[in-house]
Amino acid sequence: MFHWLSFLTYAVVTTVTPGPNTIASMSGGSKNGFRKTLPFNFGVLAGVSVIMALCALFCSLLSSVLPKIRFPMLIIGAAYILYLAFMTWRGGAVSEGEAPGGGFLSAVLLQYLNVKLILYGIVSMETYILPYYQGNIPALLGFSLLMAVFCFAATLLWSAFGTAFKWLFAKHSKTVNLIMALLLVYCAVSLFL
Repeated sequence: MFHWLSFLTYAVVTTVTPGPNTIASMSGGSKNGFRKTLPFNFGVLAGVSVIMALCALFCSLLSSVLPKIRFPMLIIGAAYILYLAFMTWRGGAVSEGEAPGGGFLSAVLLQYLNVKLILYGIVSMETYILPYYQGNIPALLGFSLLMAVFCFAATLLWSAFGTAFKWLFAKHSKTVNLIMALLLVYCAVSLFL
């Protein structure tokens, strides 16, 4: 049976934590306002949709050609999630000036350089989705779109509350980072349950 709770926890925590998309959205929202940041956010949605579909295709082909790769990928996925947990726990507050700006096209192109996003797609596909939906193209595309919608929602959230999140992370960064790190550890452990 598909483990929705651990998948959704991983997806939400991964997309909501700071990365190129969320930082750029927060920066754009706090500097230009929510409405002027929408083209960037829609570019994220378009770019992430393509990257997630490519990750689904790549991982599906790799798993069908090399079926014994699942367990090593599970180990790599868990190790990566634990690395993210450590970096999140160790990290400080979000600072200004970290994010690229731009519109729709720059957001689409950013996705092809976004290592966090690509690893999010590969880990999600290999550890959560493909064991249950290998070869089911509509389901894989549906999960790809769902994962893209999570990223889009996170960028909208960061755009709308950019200034508030910057203040929140600056004031309560240790607590926020600890909670996010513990949720990521839960995701890594749940891969083996």
